[in-house]
Amino acid sequence: MSRHSKKDGIPDRWLDYKAVGKRLDGTRFIAFKVPLKHSLNRQLPCSDVFGPWELLDTLKEENQELGLIIDLTFTKRYYQPQDVPDSLMCVKIFTAGHEIPSDGTILSFKRAVRRFLQDNADNDKLIGVHCTHGLNRTGYLICRYLIDVDGMDPKEAIELFNSSRGHDIERQNYLEDLQYGAKRSNDGMEESEQEPKRGQAVNRPLYTPLESDSREERRHFNDSWQHRSFSPRGTNHRSYHRPAQDGLLPCPPLLPRPSFHPPAGASFHPYRWTPPPPPSPPSPPDSQWRRPSRSEETRSRYLPPEPQWSRPSHLQEDRRRSYHHYPYPPPPPPPPSSHLPHSSARWTNESNGYSRREEEWTGPKMRHQHRYSHRPRVNPYDDYQSDRNWN
Repeated sequence: MSRHSKKDGIPDRWLDYKAVGKRLDGTRFIAFKVPLKHSLNRQLPCSDVFGPWELLDTLKEENQELGLIIDLTFTKRYYQPQDVPDSLMCVKIFTAGHEIPSDGTILSFKRAVRRFLQDNADNDKLIGVHCTHGLNRTGYLICRYLIDVDGMDPKEAIELFNSSRGHDIERQNYLEDLQYGAKRSNDGMEESEQEPKRGQAVNRPLYTPLESDSREERRHFNDSWQHRSFSPRGTNHRSYHRPAQDGLLPCPPLLPRPSFHPPAGASFHPYRWTPPPPPSPPSPPDSQWRRPSRSEETRSRYLPPEPQWSRPSHLQEDRRRSYHHYPYPPPPPPPPSSHLPHSSARWTNESNGYSRREEEWTGPKMRHQHRYSHRPRVNPYDDYQSDRNWN
């Protein structure tokens, strides 16, 4: 029973068959199951991935070169020309399954093979043929060509295909038509029916292993990735083609699993819960630091800082003295000295630690008491005091 269903996109019983067979001796045919595009291969473990690039790797290991792919499936959902490497040519022949192909389908197959053989007479490139499983429709058309064109005995052609593919043709109606059916006509085989299309894929897709992969497979792909060369500096990692080495799939490296070490002196059991160790006592607070209270912290965060009163400069002080406004108490009278009489109006404030020039202080200056005096206003505090004095 297949592990995947058609709902997942993977063909039914696709994993039950060998991916690629052997080359048929004395011919240029090679049979394989349908290669899948990248979106379908992502649903498979790395060991089961089979696409157009993996097909080329398999043939390269046997020193074989593929030149043409004849697709006999009755759908386009498995892959498109943009999924095929640009070194391959493709021919699509829609062939229905479970029934004997029509004479038109057989003639289209013969024309595609004959044209390729004429264009590649100077090389030894292979013709890859596949249906869904690369067995029934593929085996029938290959054997039909060998019987009708090359004149091979039907039993010999069937045995040659079964031994090369690794699986026997299953459909009984195909076997009976090959052995006892009439030969098809070869008239019009030299004519060209459709132009082969070249693949459009330039870069090889990368696959990541699934959770279902075994540890050996993960270790195998992880080790193989470490020996690969990364893209040169200055190139885009998405467009850079990293060739496969040793037939391995280019899977990215796996992150190491974090190791768990139980605390010293504790008995650890994987299926038993153990309480955590008690927390360590808090360290004594520093004597030089005190955490601010809630009110102080709130005030410092949401309220503007309180104004810091400082002694104004002498210009501001003279300006405010002229208006009889003192934001601070007036300076005390100077202490009696030996060289100045008590009645003298001269004073200094050197005793307060504030050094500046000595000045004459003759008392507050009187201004004209008029309610609508056009004088410059200094600040709202001055206006408030002036209104009090005028009223």
